[in-house]
Amino acid sequence: MIFALGVAGSYLAGSIPFGLFIAKLASGRDVRAIGSGNIGATNVARAAGRTAAVSTLLLDALKGFLPAFFASKSADSSSLGAACGVAAVVGHCFPVWLRFRGGKGVATGLGVTLALAPLAAMSGALAWALAYAIARISSVGSLAGSAAALLVAYATASRQALVAVAAIVSIVAVRHRTNVRRLLSHQER
Repeated sequence: MIFALGVAGSYLAGSIPFGLFIAKLASGRDVRAIGSGNIGATNVARAAGRTAAVSTLLLDALKGFLPAFFASKSADSSSLGAACGVAAVVGHCFPVWLRFRGGKGVATGLGVTLALAPLAAMSGALAWALAYAIARISSVGSLAGSAAALLVAYATASRQALVAVAAIVSIVAVRHRTNVRRLLSHQER
């Protein structure tokens, strides 16, 4: 029962559309009607500017970090923390409040990874920054950061944390499939 409640609560926490609220407050615009239509930090930057994007990134990461962190500390094993972390990412990507059309899970996944496998999270953030600095394309940074986090988690994290990071990386990769198609055809912005 506690496991189910923790996972459900984590999904609901993850589904809070901070990007939608912040863009609306900062610019009066609906981020879903701009650019990719995504509620994540990259599209919030297009809709409402850099400060709004950074705020979105931090809050989206926090809504992944908090459920994973507290669940992993309150349970006898880290399985609950891993499950709650993945549920928060699923909530961000498929929020019940927005007809299951949310973000791509990168910032929320970073928060979860920071709670469960901090070294993997730091490596992923560094890989994102380097790839973005070179390519100047957010999706390239996101995919590179996800891959780096998974590799470092494989080498350093617990089995439960690794499974959670692998699930999150899979979600992020699937959510970026249109970006990958555009990258392959040299049409990604």
